[in-house]
Amino acid sequence: MKFLDLIKCLRIRQWTKNILIFAALVFSQNVHRLDITLRSVYAFILFSFAAGLVYIVNDILDVERDRLHPVKMKRPIASGAVSKRMAWAAVIVLAITVSTISYLFDREFATIILLYVMLQVFYSMVLKNIVILDVFAISMGFLLRVIAGAVVIDVPISNWILICTMLLALFLVLSKRRHELTFLEDKADTHRLILKEYTPYLLDQMIGVVTSATLVTYMIFTLSDETVLKFGKNMILTVPFVLYGIFRYLYLVHRKNAGGQPEELLLSDVPLQLVVLGYSITAVLVIYL
Repeated sequence: MKFLDLIKCLRIRQWTKNILIFAALVFSQNVHRLDITLRSVYAFILFSFAAGLVYIVNDILDVERDRLHPVKMKRPIASGAVSKRMAWAAVIVLAITVSTISYLFDREFATIILLYVMLQVFYSMVLKNIVILDVFAISMGFLLRVIAGAVVIDVPISNWILICTMLLALFLVLSKRRHELTFLEDKADTHRLILKEYTPYLLDQMIGVVTSATLVTYMIFTLSDETVLKFGKNMILTVPFVLYGIFRYLYLVHRKNAGGQPEELLLSDVPLQLVVLGYSITAVLVIYL
């Protein structure tokens, strides 16, 4: 049972975030090449375990606050199912294993993983208590996933894709902050100190700015000379899926009090799953046909 509890500490359901690693593979039109596709798969697995390492460190550092949270108190470390000593031992084993295999696999990729781990640990120790920088630090983690995916298969990645990734990440993180404020109400800052610096109104203003910027940036990407030259003019057909996906997420945040766990919504909300599927099929057809 201890082993299963340790596995839970890796938060495997949140590994869906690492799908961003495949962005470079898809947009570089290399999906049909087995050797390059396998490198992306290996990168996904290694990055997922690196992320799992970060989750364990975060749970160790936040154990006392997690015990005050109605949901996070059930996590293995917060509940006492996994001791701090055992958790630190798992961190050391994962750190040695992931760093060694990543270095042997691809040195540049290993550097990106190291930067990701350092950024997330620094976030857990310092940045999470600095207003605005806390959400930027998390969004940078998403950006590093895309960059890692490009580095490992040695292809350039569009600046438009990088900007869209950062904006979308900010949208998700700000929505999560809003959910925490409304869900925990007057107990919000006892779980996360930085929440006392935010208000639902302030977050709604930030979300509004980021939402607009995300949509406009993506539309410009679909119509840019770079995109048209590479994929033709039909990438604009993916815009309705992006619009609906963002609007659906806002609906879930404001009307269903969701948004605390973006990966949970992706795995549980059928309309979101359908729009992701529709976008994926349309994008692949446009890029490859």
